[in-house]
Amino acid sequence: MRQYLLLEFRGQLAERKRRIGGGEGRAEGQGRGWTAPLGVRGRQFAGVAISPRGGRARRPIPLMAPRPADTEPSIDESRFRTDFVRFATELGVLRFGAFTTKAGRLSPYFFNAGLFNSGAAVGRLAEFYAQALLASDVEFDMLYGPAYKGIPLVTATAVALAARGRDVPFAFNRKEAKDHGEGGSLVGAPLEGRVVIIDDVISAGTSVRESVRLIQAAKAKPAAVLIALDRMERVGPDDALSEHSAVQDVVHTNGCPVVSIASLDDILDMIQQGGGGGEFEQHREAVLAYRARYGVI
Repeated sequence: MRQYLLLEFRGQLAERKRRIGGGEGRAEGQGRGWTAPLGVRGRQFAGVAISPRGGRARRPIPLMAPRPADTEPSIDESRFRTDFVRFATELGVLRFGAFTTKAGRLSPYFFNAGLFNSGAAVGRLAEFYAQALLASDVEFDMLYGPAYKGIPLVTATAVALAARGRDVPFAFNRKEAKDHGEGGSLVGAPLEGRVVIIDDVISAGTSVRESVRLIQAAKAKPAAVLIALDRMERVGPDDALSEHSAVQDVVHTNGCPVVSIASLDDILDMIQQGGGGGEFEQHREAVLAYRARYGVI
């Protein structure tokens, strides 16, 4: 009960300014959780406690790591990112084995954000999204979630941001335009100012391109793309792999940064740190080999 009262109390702290230490953004493809054009500054911070272990008999997942409202989260990028990877493995969102991807590749791991499918899980996920966005130093005025996966993500992230004192409007689209009532394909706040697009992953970049076109048509500006996991792998057939990843292609095409909660590097870090009680160590060589074949530096 105390943590939920804490949530309510934090929602009243909109006037409180947060000052978090920062560092320089990195070049494209080099920064964990931050893929941006050269010269863009970025910040990273952490401080989220690992959720209780899940599994089939799930325990309650805290929406926020309880801490006094007058203290700032500690700056620990590797801990924050690894915590998210552990959280994903606990819920079975991130699994290891042999999986065929949409591109036809045999991957040693699989990330299925659709398995964040309970209120507590989505609330915890949204807290990671909110922290990654606030840590990135991206300036934004509102959020946008492309249908369908982006709809619950943008809604929950807006709630998590409000709990941290940053109450911003959000919107999402319909796949089919409505010809009655308010009509149109957009639901929520009007697209205005600097807009952050929220999705789970970037595969071919189709959803992002459509979102950018919609935002620009409304005379608004795409500020960034916020995703859960950057797979850091090149696109195309095996005999004609591109030089860039899908995430880097989005940056090149649209000129806006992509911020991720975690990346393939963080998955490898979690394995090497003995995540899952060491049960994932058996997959380490397969993940390394997959990255050597398809990954970007």
